[in-house]
Amino acid sequence: MSKKAKAGVWVTVLAVLGIIVGSLIWYFNTASGERALKTMRSNNAGGLERVVKVYSNSGELIQTYEGKIDVQDTEYGNKVLFDLNGKRVVIYNATIVTEEK
Repeated sequence: MSKKAKAGVWVTVLAVLGIIVGSLIWYFNTASGERALKTMRSNNAGGLERVVKVYSNSGELIQTYEGKIDVQDTEYGNKVLFDLNGKRVVIYNATIVTEEK
């Protein structure tokens, strides 16, 4: 391969890398990118400092949880689960409000 061809390959590689890096920078500066980063941080750190409030169907506050919590909802929407202080909490058929501290 000639020097000219090798230089062309390197220019192509650098251009592709530039496009990839530029796309990543752009994506992580969007709202959905920032949410994805926060989700990754939460998954890797075992949760975020949060306050979770559980309400009955009539609107009465049943329970409040505070601490480093990683909340997982289910695809059917009738169950929310999270771990707090090494214990699993599963909540069925209630309204859950989760606030980050």
